[in-house]
Amino acid sequence: MKKTFQLNIEGKHRDRVLDAIKHEIRNYVKRQRRVPLPEGVDYWDFDCKFGSNAASAKVVHFATLTSLMDAVAKEGGASFYLEILAKNGYRGAKAASTEDADPASPD
Repeated sequence: MKKTFQLNIEGKHRDRVLDAIKHEIRNYVKRQRRVPLPEGVDYWDFDCKFGSNAASAKVVHFATLTSLMDAVAKEGGASFYLEILAKNGYRGAKAASTEDADPASPD
């Protein structure tokens, strides 16, 4: 999804427009996560960019999108650009903690 979202739509309240945008993004993510995973892939991850326009968009973490949208709306911005692209996600091996390494050692 690569899209510029307008917050000022004539006849609609800005807060409701922002809620509708968030709803659209959540639905897009849910739809992408339902796509069958390729062989050897653990989960769907997302590359995200956010900015006032496509040229000034910066790479951001997926979890920060809602707060960034809220900040633009609070500042009175008229629009923002959002890019979300699904990519393959791989889980890394967990590092062994000190308790798991040698359970027989006294503390």
